[in-house]
Order: sequence, then structure tokens, then C-alpha cells
Amino acid sequence: MERVTLQDDLQFSRIVHGQWRLSDWGFTPQETLSFMEQCVEMGVTTFDTADIYGGYTCEGLLGEALSLKPEFRNKIEIVTKCGIKLTSNPSYKLNHYDSSKEHIIASVNQSLENMNTDYIDVLLIHRPDFLMDPAEMAEAFTQLKQEGKVRHFGVSNFLPTQFSMLQKFMNQPLVTNQIELSVMNRTQFENGSLDQAIEYGIPPMAWSPLAGGTIFSSADPTAVRVRQALEKVGSDIGAKDIDQVMYAWLLKHPAKIMPIVGSGKIERVQSAVDSLKLEMNREQWYEIWIASRGRNVD
Repeated sequence: MERVTLQDDLQFSRIVHGQWRLSDWGFTPQETLSFMEQCVEMGVTTFDTADIYGGYTCEGLLGEALSLKPEFRNKIEIVTKCGIKLTSNPSYKLNHYDSSKEHIIASVNQSLENMNTDYIDVLLIHRPDFLMDPAEMAEAFTQLKQEGKVRHFGVSNFLPTQFSMLQKFMNQPLVTNQIELSVMNRTQFENGSLDQAIEYGIPPMAWSPLAGGTIFSSADPTAVRVRQALEKVGSDIGAKDIDQVMYAWLLKHPAKIMPIVGSGKIERVQSAVDSLKLEMNREQWYEIWIASRGRNVD
């Protein structure tokens, strides 16, 4: 498995496993642990979660699995997020964002307890908070790092200007921006996010790399057009299914995109891993781009 260097002391597996739906899979703690061990065996060592996932339950489910084999923690990297407050927590009357120092520190302490771990490899601010104070956020990050609770920090869904603003107040580099990227979502290719990722040397994580699965069956004209392009390119490069072509399309980009596979089926994770072996040339990449765009490049 290819490893991506984010900092001298931090590497992620090129394919990341996402646990957004962990609570939906009905796994026992042992089944969760066994699934993660199978991921590690194929080289997928980085696992992505968030405090709010599963109605604030997924971190705890991960922690129950880790408690069965504490030494397994040293074989993986854990990414979690904070900064969103949802009404699934009865303490909150409405959904809103909170990137205050108090909330960041409280969230981390709760996440550590939930996941039965002493440290988080990377903490992300889940969404840009329109009231965020970057100096206050930087203070929280510095304290958490000094206390040994978080190794590194990043963001999720930040625009380039928001990323640069926060980085200016930091005394340590932000290591990633987790953004929505797929053959059906070209926004990040065009708004400067991937340009910034290359400029700053911050490999991005890609959530929803399969466009939420709608590409497989949607009758929408764009989806049909893209699906046909994926099938054609997939046949040319020897892909087993169009999901591998969608992963290979992202992997081709020089920003070192790390797709997040959010499936509870180990064969789907294996399919994503196998996509690393596929070779896509520029014409094939642009054939898919043009299909998504709906018109030729100028």
C-alpha cells in the first residue's frame, strides 16, 4: 500500500477507511475489530470518524473494538472531527457550529474517552464556523498538542481563503483538508482547493469519492453520461467495476488525494485498494472530466 507523508512523523495509507456509517452496520465490537484488522492486512491503516457520526455513537463503537485489543491502536492512525453541534445531543436546541477553544478542548477530551485512546493522530475542524476566531482556535490546538492529546491538526470542507486564514495564526502546519471530491463533483478542482493542496504540500482527503453511490443507477443525464465514460475507460484500463475507475481518477491527480472508503463490506475496501494498480493516461482522465462537465475543454 502506498503511504502518503503529511509530516515527518505522520503518514496515512493512500486509501482511508471511513466510519461514518459504523453504527448502521450492526457490527459487534469483535466484528469491528476484525474488520479493521483485515483493512490493516491490506495496507489500509488510516481510519476516519467524527464526534457526531451515528448520532454521537460511532467513536464509542470504535473505542469498544479497540478495548478488545489495546495494542492494535499502535498499528493505525485515527482521524476525528469536531465543531458541529447537532440536536441528536439533547443539550443543543438547534444545529450549529462551534469552533471555540472551550468546545474544541471539551470535544477532544470526550473523543479520547469515547475511543479508548490516549491520543488522536489528526483532529479536523469539521466545517467552517462563520464565527470562528482563528487565534482562539490556534490556542486550543497548541494546548492539545502540548498535552499530548492530539498529534496534528487539519480542517474539513474549508475554502482556500479559510484555510489560509487559520494557518496564518498557527505555530504548526495544518496537515490536510478533507473535502468532497468525485467525478460528479468538480467544485474543488475549480475553486483553488487542490491548487492550494499542492502549493502547501497538504494532501487532501476525499469524502464521497463515489458520489454517494448515485452514479451506479441514476437516470440523470449527467450521471448516465459519466457512467458511460467510466465504463469505457474502465474497459480500456482493466478495471473490474466503475468504482475502481472513480478511485483511479482521483488518484491520478498530483495533489496526492486520499479517497475515503465508507463501506462496511471488506470486498469494497479491497476494490479500492486494487484501484491503486490501475494506470490512467491523460486522455482517459479528461474523457471522464468532459463527460462530467458536459462539454469539451476549450
